[in-house]
Amino acid sequence: MFYQAVKFVLLPLLRLIFRPRIEGLEHLPEDGAAIIAGNHLSFADHFVLAVIVPRRVTFLAKSEYFTGSGLKGRLTAAFFRGLGQIPVDRSGGRASQAAISSGLSVLRDGQLLGIYPEGTRSHDGQLYKGRTGVASMAIQTGVPVIPCAMIGTFEAQPTGRLVPRFKRISIRFGAPLGFSRYEGMADDRFVLRAATDEIMYAILTLSGQEYVDMYAVDARAQAQAPVHAEGLTA
Repeated sequence: MFYQAVKFVLLPLLRLIFRPRIEGLEHLPEDGAAIIAGNHLSFADHFVLAVIVPRRVTFLAKSEYFTGSGLKGRLTAAFFRGLGQIPVDRSGGRASQAAISSGLSVLRDGQLLGIYPEGTRSHDGQLYKGRTGVASMAIQTGVPVIPCAMIGTFEAQPTGRLVPRFKRISIRFGAPLGFSRYEGMADDRFVLRAATDEIMYAILTLSGQEYVDMYAVDARAQAQAPVHAEGLTA
């Protein structure tokens, strides 16, 4: 009920601010489980996808959105839960496995799962190397992966900008990708990498971004590292 109320309030607001163009919505299944795998350019991506897709989409979102203190923290957590998002710890190791388990539970319930394979927002608008969790979930469950590209959200609300600009954006959904040929091979890291790279290439084709073959979190850390006067990174 709260989910529908949030969508009812957000939809006209997002239409006013972003005037979104939507392509390929027919690729989303009307029922049954599937993974929507998209690029991640802006904080606004969470809201735009949740509102645009007719069915409820459950997203794996960073746990920090759910752990804030005070009234603001509680309201933020309630809002994200209302949008169908579940917290995940992004610290790696066992936390990564817990995130995959949460995603598998959503898919086995026949729902749509939204995930950003890059693992975090792009700090510069480029597309970065995908984490293999999306491939693992697709192979284990046999569900299709629908690639998705957000275009223009980086310019509308880049990292660090609180209030988005009034700017038109586009959302493109691609044809579903199937990985039945890898059935029973979800523990093979080479298979997971191959499947993930296929997903990322589909997103790249839709988005037209420049691709960087490194993880977004590493690229951001590298960009933020102090530099000595002679130009050498500390």
